[in-house]
Amino acid sequence: MKNWKVYVLRLNHRPKRDKRVTTHLLLAARAFGAAGAIYSGEKDEKVEESLEKVSKSWGGRFEVKFIRNWRKVIEAWKENGGEVIHLTMYGLPVQDVKDQIKASLKDKLVVVGGAKVPGAVYKMADWNVSVTSQPHSEVSALSVFLHELFEGKELSKSFEDGEFKVVPQSKGKKVIKTGL
Repeated sequence: MKNWKVYVLRLNHRPKRDKRVTTHLLLAARAFGAAGAIYSGEKDEKVEESLEKVSKSWGGRFEVKFIRNWRKVIEAWKENGGEVIHLTMYGLPVQDVKDQIKASLKDKLVVVGGAKVPGAVYKMADWNVSVTSQPHSEVSALSVFLHELFEGKELSKSFEDGEFKVVPQSKGKKVIKTGL
């Protein structure tokens, strides 16, 4: 993988409506190679606890932070030399821009919408990127984008320090306890 890090910014989390979607989005971010995530909107300790529990059980380090104001997150990211990629079905096709994004040495903040995305996000982003120009899930968009960004290498990523590990099999399922 490249020398840059990827973080995901989930916009405007609403616990009553978005609990499972935000959790699934962050699980996908973790599994597909992101170093961590920030979410804005309303604080939800259950989301944070869920990701912490998964990291403890299955290994790896994945940082989750709540920052109420998404605008401050994007501004700070850019001030610190990072670039912002906003996933939207209205953006440039990922297949047309992925090589340019990968070539940049800057850390990447991937912005994923929640409730209606403010127009300012489109203007603040260095890249507005689509994985398809059809309505779809933000979880699938993030997964496809990260898969393209990491060139499929995230599929064989090893997660250290987990309590459990899956042993791949053609039939059935086998999970071993690592003894940690």
